Amino acid sequence: MRPYFVLAGAFLRLLQLDVGCLVVRSRSFLFGIAVLSGLGWSGVSRAQDLNSALANAYRVNPDLNAARANTRGVDESVPTAKAAGRPKVSATGDIGANSIDSKSPGRRGHTELFPGGVGLTVTQTLYAGGRISAGIGAAESSVLAARETLRNTEQNTLLDGVNAYMNVVRDTAILNLRQNNVNVLMEQVRQTKDRFNVGEVTRTDVAQSEARLAGSRSELALSRSNLQASIARFKQVLGLDPKKLAPVQPYSLSRLPKSQGEAVNRALQDHPAIAAALHGVDVQTLQIKVVEGELLPTVTVQGNLSRRYDTQVEKDRRSSASIVGQVSIPLYDGGSAYSRTRAAKETLGERQLQVDSARDRVVAAVVSAWALIQATGFQIEGAAAQVAAAEIALNGVKEEARVGQRTTLDVLNAQQELLNARVAQVTAQRDRVVASYSLLAATGQLSGRTLGLKIAAYDPKVHYEQVKDSWLGLRTPSGN
Repeated sequence: MRPYFVLAGAFLRLLQLDVGCLVVRSRSFLFGIAVLSGLGWSGVSRAQDLNSALANAYRVNPDLNAARANTRGVDESVPTAKAAGRPKVSATGDIGANSIDSKSPGRRGHTELFPGGVGLTVTQTLYAGGRISAGIGAAESSVLAARETLRNTEQNTLLDGVNAYMNVVRDTAILNLRQNNVNVLMEQVRQTKDRFNVGEVTRTDVAQSEARLAGSRSELALSRSNLQASIARFKQVLGLDPKKLAPVQPYSLSRLPKSQGEAVNRALQDHPAIAAALHGVDVQTLQIKVVEGELLPTVTVQGNLSRRYDTQVEKDRRSSASIVGQVSIPLYDGGSAYSRTRAAKETLGERQLQVDSARDRVVAAVVSAWALIQATGFQIEGAAAQVAAAEIALNGVKEEARVGQRTTLDVLNAQQELLNARVAQVTAQRDRVVASYSLLAATGQLSGRTLGLKIAAYDPKVHYEQVKDSWLGLRTPSGN
């Protein structure tokens, strides 16, 4: 990998950012290698750095917290599946009133009864065609899939945070460059008018300078709009206002794969999108067994206890107890179970194809990120050389213009070329940082732990262990 720290000499001064209130310091107009590669910068100790911003996103980002809540909801599918194999207990109670009038020769009678009773029924499924164990297995695989989906969401959130952070840094630097260009062109217009007044240049030269100034002001307005949009995205993803942003280095290249092949292999082994898709195949395989189990016998046992009062005569009491075993053999349900079994098998084929699709997407992301890292290394070196050459060219054109060998348009063009080179340099530095984190995400390694964020890492296993064997309770576990 070609070193890019040699670019430091290409910058005249370092940019100090105060994007929280859109303050652009006029005395400093260059983006600076320190902003992106972490070289020295005054005031960094009080600056808002990338890791602290990502740590805040890890805690408060609504999309990430929603994914965590979804994972906790999926955890509950395990006790739900286990409930099918647990006893079902129900209690009944009733009370009524009966009025009985009787008449026989020589005798009349009136009786009022208040019949009632209580009962308890316990039902236990002993065998359900394998549906219970398959359902529990499917639920557990769903939990594993949800965890991988959560890990993927965490990766995407952190990568979005890197993009949002670097976009603010880039757009602030570009705004500074555009503002400086406007200041330079304003001075250019003033000087050109002075020279026109003494007959050194023509009205055409003045018009060319004014036209270039008007265009530069338009670009400045667009840059300001782009920065405001980036700040809004920063707040959305990272959950805080951008203030003075600290220098950022690309993720350590020594920790990244040494070759594209190694990166692809690592991604195929570790990427959460692939793991989630594989767990989805497991879920659907077991779901087929759940549906097929409906075609097999079901064995249950039921126990009943009851006590009745005032059934026939006042103050009588009758108790009963029973236990009954039952075997239910499905013969024909109209073809519903057969149809749903076939549908489940087709869905399994879909899940298997989704694994292939996930692998293809991951490989494409790795190749793209790897290529961008390679390209930005050359772009940074090329942009540094372009800036250095454009500065020399601009100084030369200005000197030649003073002695009449160059026109005003030549000076304006040279200034524009230098501006374009500096903007390209800023963009390449931003792309370098984003590409390094993109490769880390593409290989499935981007996480709070990998980045060393100072946070309490969220562990989805904690909630699962709290609820997996729950028998009752309406409150969700605390601390989630």
